[in-house]
Parts: sequence; C-alpha cells; structure tokens
Amino acid sequence: MNEPVTTSPNTGAGLRLDKWLWAARFFKTRTLAAAAITGGKVHRQGQRAKPAREVRIGDELDIDVGELRWTLIVRGLSPQRRPAPEAQLLYEETAASRARRAAVLEQRKLAPTPGADRKGRPTKRDARHIHRFGAE
Repeated sequence: MNEPVTTSPNTGAGLRLDKWLWAARFFKTRTLAAAAITGGKVHRQGQRAKPAREVRIGDELDIDVGELRWTLIVRGLSPQRRPAPEAQLLYEETAASRARRAAVLEQRKLAPTPGADRKGRPTKRDARHIHRFGAE
C-alpha cells in the first residue's frame, strides 16, 4: 500500500482545500468540494475557507457532509485520489467528532422510516376522505 505524500509542517508546502477534500474522499468531485466550501460547509482553523486556500499538515477542518459533521486534523497531503484505505491516512478524526457522528447515526437508525405505516395504495374509503379533505 502506498503511503500518502506528506510534507513536514515547516516546509510551507500545501495543497488546495478543494483538491484535498476530493483526494480524502469527502466529495466525489472537486466541483462538489468547491461548492461545499463556498456554501460555508467547510471551516479551516474555525474560520470559513475558500476553495483555493492551502491546507497544511496539522490544520483543523470542520466539514459538514449532509447531516454528518466531521472535525479532523490533516495528517497528510496527496494531490491524487487514491483508494479509501489510503485516503483515510490523510486525516485523523477527533474523539469528540467520532462520538458525535456515532450518536447521529444511532439516532437515524432508531428513527422510523417515513411512510413505514402506509400499506400500499389508499382504499376507496381513504380516497374519499382525501378528496373531501382537499375540497374544504
């Protein structure tokens, strides 16, 4: 397995934020990553970032993907999109973030599925009730 390209924090080398998010597999395309950054879904060091802002090793990122929120520390830089196990070497998730994501996933698992109580199409009687309700 190839190790991610890493640089020491003192060299000043960095990588565009949108490219890093794409390489770390948080978004499928750089366009989606850039749109999320522009939309305020990604914060670097606690502040809103721009897609071209450079990410360096040791930076802290807050990323909102759907209803999940990740807080992580950048541990590596890679200009290429690699397989998922290698992409996970690029960052380290904080313990608080891991616990928060687990709680959200558990809550989602316990929540009832929308429309689970419905059983097929409405009967004639149900249809009459629906039409009567809409006519008022």
